[in-house]
Amino acid sequence: MTDILDLAGRVALVTGAGQGVGRQIALHLAAHNAGGVVVNDFVLARAEAVAEEIRAEGGKAIALQADVSDFAAVKAMVAEASATLGPIGVLVNNAGNAGANPSPDLAKPFWETGPEAWNSFIGVNFYGVMNCTAAVIPGMIGRRAPGRIVTIISDAGRWGDAGLEAYAGAKAGAAGFMRSVARTLGRYDITANSVAIALTATPAVERQLQGDPEVLKRMLEKYIVRRPGRPDDIANMVLFLASDASSWITGQTYPVNGGFSLAL
Repeated sequence: MTDILDLAGRVALVTGAGQGVGRQIALHLAAHNAGGVVVNDFVLARAEAVAEEIRAEGGKAIALQADVSDFAAVKAMVAEASATLGPIGVLVNNAGNAGANPSPDLAKPFWETGPEAWNSFIGVNFYGVMNCTAAVIPGMIGRRAPGRIVTIISDAGRWGDAGLEAYAGAKAGAAGFMRSVARTLGRYDITANSVAIALTATPAVERQLQGDPEVLKRMLEKYIVRRPGRPDDIANMVLFLASDASSWITGQTYPVNGGFSLAL
């Protein structure tokens, strides 16, 4: 039986893939005939652990450390990845949250802070997406084969989220950037799409909830499907957008959110 989600040997780079959603995306891509997976994280040990999981299942993977908000580091990472595995055919911009070095002022109202604090969100969620996309495009075009760019955004960027103005703005900016990239790169058979996620059971969310079922219950009142998302829920959509099953889809934002945006 033909696997419509087969990645046809494309090399994939997944940022922030050392845990949570990024880890599962990397595992999904490896399981569907990626030519190799570059597992990026700013904590190398986490990336190494995921790369080893892939290799244990017979896949090809390397772990590379880089802070995606650092353009020079991203360029070096992509150069090393391309030299080791070949040019990147799939980029998944997954790295997010507050980046490698969150500002201690993030809990304050944004108008009581300034650009240094705001950049905790903007650096990874917007500039990180631009940095990685810019770094892979020349090689992706040079492959003369279909390419795929997928960016993980947040429903905060679609609907807004109180107290997360800089984060929401960065995610909305990333989605707009993807739409323009889609228009520019369509002639090269390269698609660019976004996946908007909501409450998902990642290590960061689990730390936030700290096992309090009442907090979780109140949060889930805004969802039609009354459970947090799972990493594989998001990875399933990313895999689809990375495959040829989505070859006529570009410039779109797909919500994977348990009906959150209908339940508001």
